[in-house]
Amino acid sequence: MADRAEAHIDANQSRFIEELKQFMRFPSVSAQRARDKDTRACAEWLVEHFRKLGLEAQLIDIGGQPIVRAAAKGKKSRRVLIYGHYDVQPEDPLAEWKTPPFEPTIRDGILYGRGATDDKGQVFAHIKAIESLLATEGELPCEVMFLLEGEEESGGDALPRYVRQAREELACDAVVISDSTMYDANTPAITNGLRGIFTFEFTVKGPSSDVHSGAYGGAIANPAMVVAQILAACVSPEGKVLVPHFYDDVAPLEDWERENFRKLGFDDQALARELSIPRLHGEAGYSTLERLWARPTFEVNGVLGGYQGQGAKTIIPASATAKVSVRLVPHQDPARIRDLVFEHIRGVCPDTVRLEIPGCAMSPPVLFDVNTPVIRAAQEALRKGFGREAVFIRCGGSIPVVSTFVEQLRCPVVLMGFGLDSDHPHGPNEHFSLDSFIRGAKAAVHLLRAI
Repeated sequence: MADRAEAHIDANQSRFIEELKQFMRFPSVSAQRARDKDTRACAEWLVEHFRKLGLEAQLIDIGGQPIVRAAAKGKKSRRVLIYGHYDVQPEDPLAEWKTPPFEPTIRDGILYGRGATDDKGQVFAHIKAIESLLATEGELPCEVMFLLEGEEESGGDALPRYVRQAREELACDAVVISDSTMYDANTPAITNGLRGIFTFEFTVKGPSSDVHSGAYGGAIANPAMVVAQILAACVSPEGKVLVPHFYDDVAPLEDWERENFRKLGFDDQALARELSIPRLHGEAGYSTLERLWARPTFEVNGVLGGYQGQGAKTIIPASATAKVSVRLVPHQDPARIRDLVFEHIRGVCPDTVRLEIPGCAMSPPVLFDVNTPVIRAAQEALRKGFGREAVFIRCGGSIPVVSTFVEQLRCPVVLMGFGLDSDHPHGPNEHFSLDSFIRGAKAAVHLLRAI
């Protein structure tokens, strides 16, 4: 029976790809209010698409971008909740795209366009798996519910609020998420850990307006320089975070996972070539995968202040701002780290300027037990779909809604991604392998059967 579903996927892959292109043409950039109509139109398109497949589908409006909810009964009462998001990152910088970001284009078996891998292509693989099972068997092996949000890329809280409000009716046996990656182009993977995140910005204010650097230089503190000094007091040149007690609660890797990282045979030189940098950099005493997946970081996302135009303008800026993201690992508590970081920044900031820290956003790290039946079922499904054994990896990024599902639904969460970090998910020329799209749909078929 599974072979019939796979055959349906193979026979209809051209149509599936054209439908995916339709999905990707919506510029559903949730961070930009000017795109609200496009974002909602994308959600409405999904609802109609689900209904054509025979699922009950609706929009959930509780403020912010709408949530798409779709459901279908199955032979067994066990229920799988499939999460994803239909919103996308802004397309900037537009000049660096080789083809228009919202006109999907195929080159050498790769689909280019905003949302290709994050997350429209990966979500659509699950939708086409459902279609193929219904078309060949007339029913699903278990109950399925989709929850697709429109605010993942803009940090909205509509979905977490909805999950908390509707947790009883959303009760399920597993949550499946494909918003992560494979290990490499040929090796499927299950992500068993995500770093948490704590983001904030701080502003240093000096004179009431920009002033002449000759007339006042040497007599007043330069806010841009103070920002640089504060940041330098937070992280060493080698990447070690200098905030006191920052590492107190970091969970060390278990022996099996450290050995698993080693066996993956990560190529440091290949990553440096991919990123066009002279060599890698990071905290001493740890491998690259350990740094990426299992160690916390303090990263400067942007520094703003002073003159940014062409040529010289000799000023001392009135203010300067730094934007920071702190990645956290199990068992670090975001609230405790926030307090430690803010206390440290206030302590190293001189009294010659004024410091403002307006607020922050946080999401905890997660780590899953790999020895559960659902995880083992996902391993087997990926093996069948991709023809190779799946490996366990962690993800250096964060998916905040995962912790919401864990806390509210209290069921296993399976992170089985079909994309790659090198797919440029937040950058220009985002893309997704069509082979991974088709194999991912087949793996999704096998996972529903196993569950």
